[in-house]
Amino acid sequence: MEGFEWLKPGIVLGSILYALIGVLVFWISFIIIDKLTPYKLWDEIVHHKNVALAIVVGAMCISIGQIVAAAIHG
Repeated sequence: MEGFEWLKPGIVLGSILYALIGVLVFWISFIIIDKLTPYKLWDEIVHHKNVALAIVVGAMCISIGQIVAAAIHG
């Protein structure tokens, strides 16, 4: 049963904890970036249909996600 080592409770709970920490760090960084901009990102994208800003925010989200994943992975 060497292939099922990842099913140990400690490994599963550690993965869940790292995922929650990663999402929390991502969300906090998004809020900080939203506060640094002169307008509300979500309102500008959803209500004003600013596609260019949506692309920039999407790229930012991917970048922050990669940084968080690299920090968690080590």
